[in-house]
Amino acid sequence: MDRGGPTVDLRKRFGKLVAAHRKRRGMTQSQLAEAAELSPTMIVRIENGSSGARFPSIERIAQALEVDPAELFSPGSNQRRRTNAVMQDIQTQLASVSDRELFWVRDLLAVALANKG
Repeated sequence: MDRGGPTVDLRKRFGKLVAAHRKRRGMTQSQLAEAAELSPTMIVRIENGSSGARFPSIERIAQALEVDPAELFSPGSNQRRRTNAVMQDIQTQLASVSDRELFWVRDLLAVALANKG
């Protein structure tokens, strides 16, 4: 099996999405592990992409995170559903700013989100 091919990319993407959903729910890796009936070590390995997960584990992780299992493979599936009045308001406000201001907002958002978790 090729260790650097599409399977590794899928594991890494899956792991990043698991971590993103876990953080969005305010859960620690240990809390997710307990809720999904997996070991904390397994959650760490899944999130960093060094290990994949079998279907029963994927289903338990999704259930613990209260998401559809498909949302753990495609970042767009959840984003499309989350487009709501708040997101539309933000987009409307950003449409009127200059490129320089838009870059500033992007950097400010990056700092704010980095400090959050």
